[in-house]
Formats: sequence, structure tokens, C-alpha cells
Amino acid sequence: MWAMVPRLLGDSRYLVLATADRQGRPWATPVFFAARDEDRLVWVSAPDSRHSLNIAERPDVAITVFDSHAPIGGAEALYLEATAGPADDPVAALTTLNARLPTGKELTGDDLAPSGPLLAYCADVRRHFVLIRGGDSRFDNVTDARLRVTRTM
Repeated sequence: MWAMVPRLLGDSRYLVLATADRQGRPWATPVFFAARDEDRLVWVSAPDSRHSLNIAERPDVAITVFDSHAPIGGAEALYLEATAGPADDPVAALTTLNARLPTGKELTGDDLAPSGPLLAYCADVRRHFVLIRGGDSRFDNVTDARLRVTRTM
């Protein structure tokens, strides 16, 4: 089941980032992202956006990656538990993101704070889960469930 992780990260352009503020009020937002590997995801956001402010207060996040165009009954999803914050290496984050952006839409250092409006962020993934659809003959589940997966050596 681990094979789904790199495939979904590679095939998907957006993730849903779930954060919470200091009082625990939740917020979810779609974010264009790139995976440095299965354990590190990067994106850029305005540092004063609600999700960025939430990350500054509470770095624990939940992430969902899925294809919103999948037909009913054909969905695949990846659920991640992670810790997020400003990227330690913003240049590497931009390089990773630019590899997924169309020609002419690449980001530069001028797009990043302090001179630009954006900050590079990184999520360090602690746990990976995949969607197991209800009725999957490999499992004894009637409803959709999630299964924790780990990297196979």
C-alpha cells in the first residue's frame, strides 16, 4: 500500500491543509505544493494568511491529498499528520516548487519575504495514511476507512 504515497504525491498538484488557531478553531485551505520526498512537502503562502498565522501558533497540521475529479467510488486519498513551519532552506523549496510550475510561472527569490509577499513553508510528515474504500475486498470494512502505511525497505 506504500506505493500509493509517492504516486499520489507526484500526481496531485494541490493539498488541503488543516490548521487550528491558538483557541483550537480549525481552518482548511487548498495549497499548491510539491513533495521533496514522501516525508517533506513544500509550498509558499503569504505569512499573514490565516493558515500561516495558525501554523505560527500551532505547527501541528493535517493534510489530505486527493484527486477531486475522481469518479464516485474511484477515489484515492492520502492523509498526513505533520509539523509545518517556514522552510529551513527557502531556495531548495523554490527549486522543488518550480519543477512543478509551468514555464513562465516559476518563483524567484524576489517573491519571498522580506522583499516579496510570500514565505516558503515545509511540512515534515510524521504519519502517512491511505483511504480504504468501503467494501474493499482486501479488508473487512463496510464504510470508508484509513489505513496507516509505512515505507517498505
